[in-house]
Amino acid sequence: MKIAIGSDHRGYKVKLVIMKAFEGSAYELKDFGCLDEQPVDYPDIAGLVGKAVAGGGYERGILICGTGIGMCMAANKIDGIRAGMCYDTFCARRARQHNDANVLCLPGDVPTEPVDQIVRVFLETRFEGGRHQRRVEKIMQLEA
Repeated sequence: MKIAIGSDHRGYKVKLVIMKAFEGSAYELKDFGCLDEQPVDYPDIAGLVGKAVAGGGYERGILICGTGIGMCMAANKIDGIRAGMCYDTFCARRARQHNDANVLCLPGDVPTEPVDQIVRVFLETRFEGGRHQRRVEKIMQLEA
């Protein structure tokens, strides 16, 4: 599975942890920036990752900023993106099962469960479809 990953400067260290945790795995992570801890604007990175996922070149995306909220807001402006802000494995599982989220947004500053576990749950959980499909379709109809 091809995964687009990106962070701003406040999420940079967490991004490195994720990339190291998935080295040599079946997941192919491509880093869309930032490349160090110099300040950057998170909407720029969210746009790169979101467009890579929405364009079909990547199956999922991961975005990290200080709280994860800014990245989530920015990514959700891109047609075809369903980004979910997840602080734990429960939310990551539900984001996939019920919302077919295709981008995971994480905090860089806020203590959470081990980040590699949150990411693994997000990547391995399948969308349940069924009654949730109708709701996801309604979400997608909101794109204007």
